[in-house]
Amino acid sequence: MGGSARNPGVLEGVDAPGQSPYQRLSQRMLDITGDRGVLKDVIREGTGDLVTPDASVLVKYSGYLEHMDKPFDSNCFRKTPRLMKLGEDITLWGMELGLLSMRRGELARFLFKPTYAYGTLGCPPLIPPNTTVLFEIELLDFLDSAESDKFCALSAEQQDQFPLQKVLKVATTEREFGNYLFRQNRFYDAKVRYKRALVLLHRRLAPPEEQHLVEAAKLLVLLNLSFAYLKLDRPAMALRYGEQALIIDQKNAKALFRCGQACLLLTEYQQARDFLVRAQKEQPFNHDINNELKKLASYYRDYTDREKEMCHRMFAPCADGAPVGEN
Repeated sequence: MGGSARNPGVLEGVDAPGQSPYQRLSQRMLDITGDRGVLKDVIREGTGDLVTPDASVLVKYSGYLEHMDKPFDSNCFRKTPRLMKLGEDITLWGMELGLLSMRRGELARFLFKPTYAYGTLGCPPLIPPNTTVLFEIELLDFLDSAESDKFCALSAEQQDQFPLQKVLKVATTEREFGNYLFRQNRFYDAKVRYKRALVLLHRRLAPPEEQHLVEAAKLLVLLNLSFAYLKLDRPAMALRYGEQALIIDQKNAKALFRCGQACLLLTEYQQARDFLVRAQKEQPFNHDINNELKKLASYYRDYTDREKEMCHRMFAPCADGAPVGEN
């Protein structure tokens, strides 16, 4: 995973008399627990803040036993790894402690002594008793929802006591969770998160000098809601939220595009064209917008052809020479 072609379980060139490969490797690793129970070697540095204790993490990992050439546990085969919450979904104490030492984008190798891994009993038949294991972990991203969940559980009156920056932070967290769910094709769950964010932002009254911050946050959520409803095959709702986004920014190309897509699904062809042409004006070389206009032209041709055919059948002469429908 992540950038090492060799197998971490079988370490080349580290054997020495009286020492195993893992013992030799451990000598150049950082002790992050103070008792050498969890040792760390950074392969690629990350950026930003450290993982927070209540975070949900998005990671790729592979676990190896010494001298084995294949991982005994890995999630690298998944196209989209599952979001895991610290303290709930991660069962290895060593992995949780290791993650708390990481930053976004970081790739690191860890050695977990038995106390921090599978203990004195191991995990038969895969893990023998008293086994030190090696894990390579790549932290793709993390989201801290504990603060958001606590805030959303408060009454409106209690929420109003907090500064605007707190509300914006919680709304951003809700939107980011929605984005993660959206990427997993869980569009209904994503929509729920987006709506939570929108409710917070709609309810907050900001002073005039800070209102632009609220509007900018609303715009992102409204665009996401419009897209989620398109995926849920509810174009009327997609149009509704797209139009709300246009109230904030009437030239927003994404909002115009979403409204055009929704109108096309609603077979409101003229309205779809109006939105898409406006979107194209803002972004003339946008591939998606131009393709949607081509799709609209094709749908409209089919529609008019069907209309002509229906009219032709309605007024075509019958066998007795009278048009259909004529008494």
